[in-house]
Amino acid sequence: MVVIGHRGASAYAPEHTFAAWDLALELGADYLEQDLQMTKDGVLVVLHDDSLDRTTGGAFRGRVIDSHLAEIRDCDIGSWFNDARPARADPRFAYQRIATLDEVFARYAGRACFYVETKNPEEAPGMEEALLSLLDTHGLRAPAALEWRVLIQSFSESSLRKIHTMDPSLPLIRLLDGRFAARRSIERDLATIAEYAVGIGPSHLDVNGRLVEAAARHCLSVHPYTVNDPAVMRRMIDAGVDGMFTDAPDLLLALRPPEEPRGRSATAAAAQRYRDCRG
Repeated sequence: MVVIGHRGASAYAPEHTFAAWDLALELGADYLEQDLQMTKDGVLVVLHDDSLDRTTGGAFRGRVIDSHLAEIRDCDIGSWFNDARPARADPRFAYQRIATLDEVFARYAGRACFYVETKNPEEAPGMEEALLSLLDTHGLRAPAALEWRVLIQSFSESSLRKIHTMDPSLPLIRLLDGRFAARRSIERDLATIAEYAVGIGPSHLDVNGRLVEAAARHCLSVHPYTVNDPAVMRRMIDAGVDGMFTDAPDLLLALRPPEEPRGRSATAAAAQRYRDCRG
């Protein structure tokens, strides 16, 4: 079961900052997550929202896609966390800045695995090409294909199919909208998803043992989002999921048996299970 640091260790540090990714890695997360946005000048930056309104506390207004990197480069995206969670506040968070994906890969490529999401790809033509180019720049394309050291996820089927056409060897995860009654709908879509993806990312609200078993019949891994309650984590483990997203990696790691593989060993094992399943 792989442990995915959702936007880093975002329960304890401002999301999508080096502080959050450093901490997630220190805690032992197998994957560090990055949500991608593209600037007006075509640079991939790591942010969840399409604007900076929330994570700058309103100091910046407007969409990332309408801004050049130089215009948003020095935005403070950490101070809001100190205001929102005073018990976790740290003066160093006030100095956190927007990271480009290039910088993230450069900092962690030798010691971490990545879980990258194409956000709003229809509004950012060329996002997929830019992502694959950065994989090549940092020598990550082959490790992604062979050992799943990079997983690429999206709610956009068209974005994933585009990447699959560009390189069928890359492991892709189809994100699924959370709906309480969505399980049967998801099950009906599994065969189609398996044409281009190696796994699904449903809301934990939609996950039970039946869904996991149905996905396994199509050789699809199941990585639900976003699980921060240990009781729900246990329920997901009992259902047989292959991993999960969490803001608090330490809570999930405490439930993982010590004999299970971790880090690159865990991701390589998952990749091998997929190849064995597909024959």
